[in-house]
Amino acid sequence: MSYIWHTFFFDPIYNGLVFFIDAIPGGDVGLSIIAITVLVKFVLLPLSIKAAKMQKTMRELEPGLKDLKEKYKDDREALARETMALYREAGLNPFSGILLVLLQIPIIFALYFSVYSGGGITLPNINVELLYSFIPVPENVDMIFLGFVDIASKSWPLAALAGLTQFIHAHLSLPKPEPRKEGESNMKADFARSMNINMRYVLPAVIGVVAYTLSASVALYFTISNLVAIAQEFVVRKHR
Repeated sequence: MSYIWHTFFFDPIYNGLVFFIDAIPGGDVGLSIIAITVLVKFVLLPLSIKAAKMQKTMRELEPGLKDLKEKYKDDREALARETMALYREAGLNPFSGILLVLLQIPIIFALYFSVYSGGGITLPNINVELLYSFIPVPENVDMIFLGFVDIASKSWPLAALAGLTQFIHAHLSLPKPEPRKEGESNMKADFARSMNINMRYVLPAVIGVVAYTLSASVALYFTISNLVAIAQEFVVRKHR
C-alpha cells in the first residue's frame, strides 16, 4: 500500500509541485498548486469528459425513464430490466463517474501532505530525498499566495469559494430532482431524490468545511478543480 501511495500519488504530486515552484517566478506555492491542479485535471480529462457526458445523457434519458416507470409501475423486475436496456442502448454506465471521484481522494491528500508535511518536512523546506533526479531544488519558496493568503494555513474565503464552485457545478451537471407525488411511496425514488438533494446542497457544504479544516492549499485545489469541471460542462453541452 505504501508503494502504491508513493509511486502513483504522493511522489508525483510532490515532485510536480516542486517543479512548478521552481518554474514560477517568485516561487509562489499557491500559483504552483493551481498549475498542478490544472495538470491533474488534464491527466484525468478523459474520465472527466466521460463523466460529464454521462450526466448529460442521464438528463436526456429522463423522459424515457419516466415512461418506463409509468409502464412498469407494478413490475419492478421488468422496470429494472428495461432501464438497464435503455442505459445499454445509450452506451451509458451509471457507475462510471465513481472512478473519477475515488481517484481524486488520494490526490487531495497527496497535495495536502505535500504542502503541510512533505515526508515530514513542511514547506518552505524541500525534502530533496523525495525529488526525482530531473527536478531542481527551488531557490525561492513563497508560502503567501498572491501576497495575501498563507497557503499552509486555514482560509475561510477560499473554503467558501470551494463550496460555492461545487454548488454551481452540481446545479449544472445534475438533473433536477423529481418532486414527490402525493401519496407516493417508493423507496428507490425517495433514495434517488435524497441523493440528488445531498449532492446539490449537502456536498458543497461538506467540501467547504473540509477545505477550511485542512488548509488553504486544499481549498485552492477544490476551487480550481471545480472551475475546470464547470468549463468542461459547458464544452460538453455545446458539442454534444
